[in-house]
Amino acid sequence: MNVLKMILCLLMLQACSTSKDNPALEIQALPIDAKVEEDILVGPSALNDPNRFVWGATVVKGKDGRYHMLYNTWECGDSIPPFTNSWVLHSKIAYATSDYPDKDFKFEKIVLKGRALEGDSTAWDAQVVSNPHLRLFNGKYYLYYIGSVDPGVQPVGTKGENVNKRNRVQQNFKIGVIEFDDFDSLVAGNFIRPDAPLLKPRTRVKANNIVNPSPEGTQPKPDNIIVVNPAVVQRPSDGKYLLYFKGNIYEPHWKGVHGIAIADSPTGPFTATDQFIFDIKLDNGKLASAEDPFVWYHKTHNCFYAVLKDFTGKITEGEPGLALLQSEDGIEWVKPAHPFFMKKEISLKDDGKIKVHRLERPFLLIDEDGNPQVLYAACSIGDVNKRQDGSSFNVQIPIQLKLDK
Repeated sequence: MNVLKMILCLLMLQACSTSKDNPALEIQALPIDAKVEEDILVGPSALNDPNRFVWGATVVKGKDGRYHMLYNTWECGDSIPPFTNSWVLHSKIAYATSDYPDKDFKFEKIVLKGRALEGDSTAWDAQVVSNPHLRLFNGKYYLYYIGSVDPGVQPVGTKGENVNKRNRVQQNFKIGVIEFDDFDSLVAGNFIRPDAPLLKPRTRVKANNIVNPSPEGTQPKPDNIIVVNPAVVQRPSDGKYLLYFKGNIYEPHWKGVHGIAIADSPTGPFTATDQFIFDIKLDNGKLASAEDPFVWYHKTHNCFYAVLKDFTGKITEGEPGLALLQSEDGIEWVKPAHPFFMKKEISLKDDGKIKVHRLERPFLLIDEDGNPQVLYAACSIGDVNKRQDGSSFNVQIPIQLKLDK
Protein backbone atom coordinates (compact mmCIF):
# COMPACT_ATOMS: atom_id res chain seq x y z
CA MET A 1 0.00 0.00 0.00
CA ASN A 2 1.50 3.39 -0.95
CA VAL A 3 1.83 6.22 1.59
CA LEU A 4 -0.97 8.33 0.08
CA LYS A 5 -3.45 5.46 0.20
CA MET A 6 -2.41 4.58 3.76
CA ILE A 7 -3.10 8.16 4.89
CA LEU A 8 -6.45 8.12 3.09
CA CYS A 9 -7.43 4.86 4.81
CA LEU A 10 -6.52 6.27 8.24
CA LEU A 11 -8.60 9.38 7.60
CA MET A 12 -11.55 7.25 6.51
CA LEU A 13 -11.35 5.14 9.65
CA GLN A 14 -11.41 8.31 11.74
CA ALA A 15 -14.33 9.73 9.76
CA CYS A 16 -16.40 6.59 10.35
CA SER A 17 -16.97 7.58 13.96
CA THR A 18 -16.68 5.03 16.75
CA SER A 19 -16.59 5.71 20.48
CA LYS A 20 -17.68 4.25 23.80
CA ASP A 21 -21.27 5.24 23.00
CA ASN A 22 -20.87 4.37 19.32
CA PRO A 23 -18.71 1.21 19.17
CA ALA A 24 -17.15 -0.47 16.16
CA LEU A 25 -19.53 -2.80 14.35
CA GLU A 26 -19.18 -6.38 15.54
CA ILE A 27 -22.06 -8.83 15.53
CA GLN A 28 -23.11 -12.01 17.25
CA ALA A 29 -25.28 -14.50 15.40
CA LEU A 30 -28.08 -15.87 17.57
CA PRO A 31 -29.34 -19.48 17.46
CA ILE A 32 -32.02 -20.29 14.93
CA ASP A 33 -35.09 -22.50 15.15
CA ALA A 34 -34.17 -25.36 12.81
CA LYS A 35 -32.81 -28.90 12.82
CA VAL A 36 -30.82 -31.08 10.47
CA GLU A 37 -32.79 -33.64 8.45
CA GLU A 38 -31.13 -35.55 5.59
CA ASP A 39 -28.34 -33.02 5.04
CA ILE A 40 -30.63 -29.99 5.05
CA LEU A 41 -31.95 -27.58 7.66
CA VAL A 42 -35.70 -27.64 8.23
CA GLY A 43 -37.76 -25.54 10.57
CA PRO A 44 -39.20 -22.02 10.93
CA SER A 45 -35.82 -20.29 10.37
CA ALA A 46 -34.91 -22.13 7.14
CA LEU A 47 -36.72 -21.77 3.84
CA ASN A 48 -36.49 -24.89 1.68
CA ASP A 49 -38.59 -26.63 -0.93
CA PRO A 50 -38.66 -30.39 -1.72
CA ASN A 51 -39.30 -29.61 -5.38
CA ARG A 52 -36.72 -26.86 -5.89
CA PHE A 53 -33.31 -25.58 -4.98
CA VAL A 54 -33.53 -22.45 -2.80
CA TRP A 55 -30.70 -19.92 -2.80
CA GLY A 56 -30.15 -16.18 -2.22
CA ALA A 57 -32.95 -14.08 -0.71
CA THR A 58 -33.69 -10.39 -0.27
CA VAL A 59 -36.24 -9.01 2.23
CA VAL A 60 -37.97 -5.72 3.02
CA LYS A 61 -40.53 -4.76 5.62
CA GLY A 62 -43.49 -3.71 3.52
CA LYS A 63 -45.84 -0.78 3.89
CA ASP A 64 -48.31 -3.34 5.32
CA GLY A 65 -45.97 -4.21 8.22
CA ARG A 66 -45.29 -7.73 6.88
CA TYR A 67 -41.98 -9.07 5.60
CA HIS A 68 -41.66 -9.70 1.89
CA MET A 69 -38.97 -11.96 0.47
CA LEU A 70 -37.83 -12.47 -3.10
CA TYR A 71 -35.50 -15.40 -3.56
CA ASN A 72 -33.64 -17.39 -6.17
CA THR A 73 -35.10 -20.84 -6.89
CA TRP A 74 -35.28 -23.47 -9.61
CA GLU A 75 -36.50 -27.01 -10.09
CA CYS A 76 -34.56 -30.05 -8.88
CA GLY A 77 -34.69 -33.74 -9.77
CA ASP A 78 -33.17 -36.34 -12.06
CA SER A 79 -34.18 -34.45 -15.20
CA ILE A 80 -32.42 -31.25 -14.05
CA PRO A 81 -28.63 -30.82 -14.21
CA PRO A 82 -26.62 -30.64 -10.96
CA PHE A 83 -26.67 -27.41 -8.95
CA THR A 84 -23.54 -25.90 -10.52
CA ASN A 85 -25.16 -26.02 -13.97
CA SER A 86 -28.86 -25.81 -13.15
CA TRP A 87 -28.70 -22.40 -11.47
CA VAL A 88 -27.26 -20.92 -14.67
CA LEU A 89 -29.82 -22.58 -16.95
CA HIS A 90 -33.00 -22.66 -14.87
CA SER A 91 -32.98 -19.94 -12.16
CA LYS A 92 -36.19 -18.10 -11.38
CA ILE A 93 -37.27 -15.58 -8.73
CA ALA A 94 -39.94 -16.54 -6.19
CA TYR A 95 -41.95 -14.58 -3.62
CA ALA A 96 -42.52 -15.51 0.04
CA THR A 97 -44.06 -13.68 3.00
CA SER A 98 -43.99 -13.76 6.79
CA ASP A 99 -45.30 -11.87 9.78
CA TYR A 100 -41.81 -12.14 11.29
CA PRO A 101 -38.43 -10.95 10.01
CA ASP A 102 -36.51 -14.11 10.95
CA LYS A 103 -38.85 -17.09 10.52
CA ASP A 104 -41.96 -18.60 8.96
CA PHE A 105 -41.49 -17.43 5.37
CA LYS A 106 -43.98 -19.18 3.09
CA PHE A 107 -43.76 -19.56 -0.67
CA GLU A 108 -46.41 -17.62 -2.58
CA LYS A 109 -45.55 -17.64 -6.27
CA ILE A 110 -42.83 -17.61 -8.92
CA VAL A 111 -42.90 -13.94 -9.96
CA LEU A 112 -40.09 -13.75 -12.54
CA LYS A 113 -38.58 -16.28 -14.94
CA GLY A 114 -36.67 -16.39 -18.20
CA ARG A 115 -38.79 -14.82 -20.93
CA ALA A 116 -38.26 -17.81 -23.22
CA LEU A 117 -40.74 -19.63 -20.96
CA GLU A 118 -43.25 -16.92 -21.90
CA GLY A 119 -42.54 -17.15 -25.62
CA ASP A 120 -39.73 -14.60 -26.11
CA SER A 121 -36.47 -16.45 -26.78
CA THR A 122 -34.51 -13.39 -27.93
CA ALA A 123 -34.83 -11.07 -24.91
CA TRP A 124 -31.66 -10.24 -22.95
CA ASP A 125 -33.11 -12.22 -19.99
CA ALA A 126 -34.76 -15.01 -21.99
CA GLN A 127 -32.86 -17.97 -20.53
CA VAL A 128 -32.67 -17.21 -16.82
CA VAL A 129 -33.11 -14.65 -14.01
CA SER A 130 -31.18 -14.68 -10.74
CA ASN A 131 -29.51 -12.62 -7.95
CA PRO A 132 -32.63 -10.73 -6.72
CA HIS A 133 -31.86 -7.56 -4.75
CA LEU A 134 -34.90 -5.70 -3.39
CA ARG A 135 -34.86 -2.05 -2.30
CA LEU A 136 -37.45 0.53 -1.22
CA PHE A 137 -36.69 4.08 -2.38
CA ASN A 138 -39.07 7.04 -2.06
CA GLY A 139 -42.14 4.84 -1.59
CA LYS A 140 -41.49 2.55 -4.57
CA TYR A 141 -39.98 -0.93 -4.71
CA TYR A 142 -37.11 -1.83 -7.02
CA LEU A 143 -36.13 -5.38 -7.90
CA TYR A 144 -32.59 -5.53 -9.26
CA TYR A 145 -31.72 -8.85 -10.85
CA ILE A 146 -29.46 -10.50 -13.41
CA GLY A 147 -30.55 -12.16 -16.62
CA SER A 148 -29.04 -13.89 -19.61
CA VAL A 149 -29.78 -15.45 -22.97
CA ASP A 150 -27.75 -18.05 -24.84
CA PRO A 151 -25.87 -16.24 -27.64
CA GLY A 152 -25.70 -19.55 -29.53
CA VAL A 153 -22.93 -21.78 -30.81
CA GLN A 154 -19.98 -19.60 -31.82
CA PRO A 155 -18.30 -19.70 -35.24
CA VAL A 156 -15.44 -22.13 -35.83
CA GLY A 157 -12.09 -20.44 -35.40
CA THR A 158 -13.26 -17.93 -32.80
CA LYS A 159 -12.26 -17.95 -29.11
CA GLY A 160 -15.78 -19.06 -28.23
CA GLU A 161 -16.14 -22.05 -30.53
CA ASN A 162 -15.66 -24.59 -27.71
CA VAL A 163 -17.76 -22.82 -25.06
CA ASN A 164 -20.76 -24.97 -24.07
CA LYS A 165 -24.28 -23.67 -23.50
CA ARG A 166 -23.93 -23.41 -19.72
CA ASN A 167 -20.86 -21.20 -20.01
CA ARG A 168 -22.21 -19.17 -22.92
CA VAL A 169 -25.20 -18.25 -20.76
CA GLN A 170 -22.99 -17.58 -17.74
CA GLN A 171 -20.73 -15.28 -19.80
CA ASN A 172 -23.73 -13.23 -20.93
CA PHE A 173 -25.14 -12.06 -17.58
CA LYS A 174 -26.32 -8.45 -17.31
CA ILE A 175 -28.23 -6.47 -14.65
CA GLY A 176 -31.82 -5.25 -14.94
CA VAL A 177 -34.38 -3.57 -12.68
CA ILE A 178 -38.14 -3.68 -12.25
CA GLU A 179 -40.04 -0.89 -10.48
CA PHE A 180 -43.38 -1.62 -8.78
CA ASP A 181 -45.76 0.09 -6.36
CA ASP A 182 -46.72 -2.79 -4.09
CA PHE A 183 -46.44 -6.55 -3.81
CA ASP A 184 -49.99 -7.14 -5.02
CA SER A 185 -48.88 -5.53 -8.28
CA LEU A 186 -45.76 -7.69 -8.41
CA VAL A 187 -47.70 -10.92 -7.84
CA ALA A 188 -50.31 -9.93 -10.43
CA GLY A 189 -47.61 -9.11 -12.99
CA ASN A 190 -48.55 -5.43 -13.09
CA PHE A 191 -45.10 -4.08 -13.82
CA ILE A 192 -43.04 -3.16 -16.86
CA ARG A 193 -40.28 -5.61 -17.60
CA PRO A 194 -37.21 -3.90 -19.11
CA ASP A 195 -36.52 -4.49 -22.79
CA ALA A 196 -32.84 -3.67 -22.22
CA PRO A 197 -30.51 -4.28 -19.29
CA LEU A 198 -29.69 -1.58 -16.78
CA LEU A 199 -25.97 -2.36 -16.91
CA LYS A 200 -23.82 -4.53 -19.18
CA PRO A 201 -20.05 -5.22 -19.39
CA ARG A 202 -17.73 -2.83 -21.22
CA THR A 203 -14.88 -5.33 -21.72
CA ARG A 204 -14.64 -9.03 -22.51
CA VAL A 205 -11.03 -10.00 -21.84
CA LYS A 206 -10.01 -13.64 -21.43
CA ALA A 207 -7.18 -15.59 -23.05
CA ASN A 208 -9.44 -18.33 -24.46
CA ASN A 209 -12.91 -19.85 -24.32
CA ILE A 210 -14.65 -16.47 -24.41
CA VAL A 211 -17.72 -15.42 -26.39
CA ASN A 212 -17.41 -12.12 -28.30
CA PRO A 213 -13.96 -11.15 -26.93
CA SER A 214 -12.69 -7.59 -26.82
CA PRO A 215 -9.88 -6.67 -29.24
CA GLU A 216 -6.41 -7.89 -28.32
CA GLY A 217 -4.65 -5.56 -25.91
CA THR A 218 -7.83 -4.35 -24.20
CA GLN A 219 -7.37 -3.76 -20.48
CA PRO A 220 -10.20 -5.33 -18.46
CA LYS A 221 -12.52 -3.02 -16.55
CA PRO A 222 -14.16 -4.14 -13.28
CA ASP A 223 -17.24 -5.02 -15.38
CA ASN A 224 -15.32 -7.58 -17.40
CA ILE A 225 -17.33 -10.30 -19.22
CA ILE A 226 -20.27 -10.19 -16.78
CA VAL A 227 -22.05 -7.89 -14.34
CA VAL A 228 -23.75 -9.84 -11.53
CA ASN A 229 -24.49 -9.67 -7.78
CA PRO A 230 -26.16 -6.23 -7.86
CA ALA A 231 -26.31 -4.27 -4.59
CA VAL A 232 -27.75 -0.75 -4.51
CA VAL A 233 -27.63 1.98 -1.87
CA GLN A 234 -28.38 5.71 -1.86
CA ARG A 235 -25.51 7.94 -0.72
CA PRO A 236 -26.77 10.53 1.80
CA SER A 237 -24.13 13.14 0.97
CA ASP A 238 -25.39 13.80 -2.56
CA GLY A 239 -28.44 11.56 -3.08
CA LYS A 240 -26.66 9.51 -5.75
CA TYR A 241 -27.50 5.83 -6.21
CA LEU A 242 -24.52 3.47 -6.07
CA LEU A 243 -24.83 0.14 -7.87
CA TYR A 244 -22.17 -2.41 -6.89
CA PHE A 245 -21.53 -5.37 -9.18
CA LYS A 246 -19.13 -8.24 -9.70
CA GLY A 247 -17.12 -8.91 -12.85
CA ASN A 248 -14.60 -11.63 -13.73
CA ILE A 249 -10.90 -11.26 -14.44
CA TYR A 250 -8.26 -13.91 -15.13
CA GLU A 251 -4.67 -13.67 -13.75
CA PRO A 252 -4.55 -16.21 -15.46
CA HIS A 253 -7.11 -18.04 -13.27
CA TRP A 254 -10.61 -16.81 -12.48
CA LYS A 255 -11.13 -14.17 -9.83
CA GLY A 256 -14.23 -12.20 -8.89
CA VAL A 257 -13.68 -8.43 -8.75
CA HIS A 258 -16.06 -5.56 -8.08
CA GLY A 259 -16.95 -2.22 -9.56
CA ILE A 260 -19.45 0.56 -9.06
CA ALA A 261 -21.91 2.41 -11.29
CA ILE A 262 -23.52 5.71 -10.27
CA ALA A 263 -26.87 7.30 -11.15
CA ASP A 264 -29.27 10.06 -10.13
CA SER A 265 -32.23 7.68 -10.10
CA PRO A 266 -32.84 4.09 -8.90
CA THR A 267 -33.62 3.18 -12.51
CA GLY A 268 -30.54 4.86 -13.95
CA PRO A 269 -28.99 5.51 -16.29
CA PHE A 270 -26.04 4.09 -14.37
CA THR A 271 -22.50 4.95 -15.43
CA ALA A 272 -19.79 2.46 -14.47
CA THR A 273 -16.45 3.80 -13.27
CA ASP A 274 -13.05 2.26 -13.95
CA GLN A 275 -12.26 1.83 -10.25
CA PHE A 276 -12.00 -1.58 -8.61
CA ILE A 277 -14.09 -1.64 -5.41
CA PHE A 278 -13.38 -3.67 -2.24
CA ASP A 279 -9.77 -3.79 -3.49
CA ILE A 280 -8.14 -5.68 -0.62
CA LYS A 281 -4.74 -6.90 -1.82
CA LEU A 282 -3.00 -10.24 -1.28
CA ASP A 283 0.68 -10.45 -0.32
CA ASN A 284 1.55 -10.66 -4.03
CA GLY A 285 -0.28 -7.39 -4.74
CA LYS A 286 -3.23 -9.00 -6.52
CA LEU A 287 -6.86 -8.49 -5.51
CA ALA A 288 -8.42 -10.86 -2.99
CA SER A 289 -11.26 -12.87 -4.51
CA ALA A 290 -14.71 -12.10 -3.13
CA GLU A 291 -18.35 -11.88 -4.23
CA ASP A 292 -21.95 -11.30 -3.15
CA PRO A 293 -21.64 -7.83 -1.56
CA PHE A 294 -24.43 -6.35 0.50
CA VAL A 295 -23.90 -2.63 1.15
CA TRP A 296 -25.67 -0.26 3.53
CA TYR A 297 -25.21 3.15 5.16
CA HIS A 298 -24.94 3.31 8.95
CA LYS A 299 -26.50 6.60 10.05
CA THR A 300 -24.97 6.53 13.53
CA HIS A 301 -21.46 5.61 12.42
CA ASN A 302 -21.67 7.98 9.43
CA CYS A 303 -20.22 5.45 7.01
CA PHE A 304 -20.97 2.62 4.63
CA TYR A 305 -20.49 -1.05 5.47
CA ALA A 306 -20.29 -4.01 3.11
CA VAL A 307 -20.65 -7.69 3.92
CA LEU A 308 -19.33 -10.06 1.27
CA LYS A 309 -18.14 -13.61 0.77
CA ASP A 310 -14.37 -13.98 1.32
CA PHE A 311 -13.13 -17.01 -0.65
CA THR A 312 -9.73 -17.31 0.99
CA GLY A 313 -9.86 -15.69 4.45
CA LYS A 314 -7.47 -12.91 3.35
CA ILE A 315 -10.10 -10.25 4.07
CA THR A 316 -11.43 -11.76 7.31
CA GLU A 317 -7.83 -12.29 8.49
CA GLY A 318 -8.88 -15.76 9.52
CA GLU A 319 -10.78 -18.38 7.57
CA PRO A 320 -13.14 -18.17 4.59
CA GLY A 321 -16.50 -16.74 5.59
CA LEU A 322 -18.39 -13.46 5.48
CA ALA A 323 -16.12 -10.41 5.69
CA LEU A 324 -16.89 -6.82 6.69
CA LEU A 325 -15.49 -3.69 5.03
CA GLN A 326 -16.24 0.00 5.62
CA SER A 327 -16.12 3.24 3.66
CA GLU A 328 -16.76 6.94 4.15
CA ASP A 329 -17.90 7.65 0.59
CA GLY A 330 -18.95 4.21 -0.71
CA ILE A 331 -16.00 4.07 -3.11
CA GLU A 332 -12.77 3.79 -1.10
CA TRP A 333 -13.00 0.73 1.18
CA VAL A 334 -10.86 -0.41 4.10
CA LYS A 335 -10.91 -3.20 6.66
CA PRO A 336 -12.47 -2.12 9.98
CA ALA A 337 -11.35 -3.14 13.46
CA HIS A 338 -13.35 -6.38 13.15
CA PRO A 339 -13.26 -7.58 9.51
CA PHE A 340 -14.70 -11.04 10.32
CA PHE A 341 -18.49 -10.76 10.09
CA MET A 342 -19.47 -14.43 10.37
CA LYS A 343 -17.95 -17.90 10.20
CA LYS A 344 -19.44 -20.62 8.03
CA GLU A 345 -21.35 -22.11 10.96
CA ILE A 346 -24.87 -21.86 12.34
CA SER A 347 -26.07 -22.10 15.94
CA LEU A 348 -29.19 -24.21 16.43
CA LYS A 349 -31.41 -23.71 19.46
CA ASP A 350 -31.51 -27.42 20.32
CA ASP A 351 -28.47 -28.95 18.58
CA GLY A 352 -25.48 -26.67 19.13
CA LYS A 353 -23.40 -25.38 16.23
CA ILE A 354 -23.06 -26.96 12.81
CA LYS A 355 -20.44 -26.26 10.15
CA VAL A 356 -21.80 -25.53 6.68
CA HIS A 357 -20.10 -25.82 3.31
CA ARG A 358 -21.78 -22.78 1.76
CA LEU A 359 -22.90 -19.58 3.50
CA GLU A 360 -23.19 -16.80 0.93
CA ARG A 361 -25.44 -14.32 -0.93
CA PRO A 362 -25.78 -12.30 2.33
CA PHE A 363 -28.62 -9.82 2.69
CA LEU A 364 -29.28 -7.86 5.89
CA LEU A 365 -32.39 -6.36 7.42
CA ILE A 366 -31.17 -3.05 8.87
CA ASP A 367 -32.79 -0.95 11.62
CA GLU A 368 -33.31 2.83 11.37
CA ASP A 369 -29.85 3.57 12.83
CA GLY A 370 -28.05 1.20 10.48
CA ASN A 371 -27.58 -1.81 12.76
CA PRO A 372 -28.06 -5.31 11.30
CA GLN A 373 -31.06 -7.20 12.70
CA VAL A 374 -31.33 -10.33 10.53
CA LEU A 375 -28.98 -12.04 8.09
CA TYR A 376 -30.53 -13.92 5.16
CA ALA A 377 -28.01 -16.26 3.56
CA ALA A 378 -27.94 -19.00 0.93
CA CYS A 379 -26.71 -22.16 2.57
CA SER A 380 -25.87 -25.82 2.15
CA ILE A 381 -24.50 -28.22 4.74
CA GLY A 382 -22.54 -30.31 2.24
CA ASP A 383 -21.05 -29.57 -1.17
CA VAL A 384 -24.15 -28.88 -3.23
CA ASN A 385 -22.45 -28.42 -6.61
CA LYS A 386 -23.03 -31.97 -7.87
CA ARG A 387 -26.42 -32.46 -6.20
CA GLN A 388 -29.75 -32.70 -8.03
CA ASP A 389 -31.95 -33.16 -4.97
CA GLY A 390 -32.65 -29.56 -3.95
CA SER A 391 -30.43 -29.80 -0.87
CA SER A 392 -29.92 -26.06 -0.49
CA PHE A 393 -31.89 -23.56 1.56
CA ASN A 394 -31.99 -20.00 2.84
CA VAL A 395 -31.42 -19.33 6.53
CA GLN A 396 -32.73 -16.38 8.52
CA ILE A 397 -30.30 -15.63 11.34
CA PRO A 398 -31.17 -13.01 14.00
CA ILE A 399 -28.24 -10.76 14.92
CA GLN A 400 -27.30 -8.67 17.92
CA LEU A 401 -24.40 -6.28 18.31
CA LYS A 402 -21.34 -7.11 20.38
CA LEU A 403 -19.92 -4.12 22.23
CA ASP A 404 -16.21 -3.33 22.40
CA LYS A 405 -14.67 -3.76 25.82
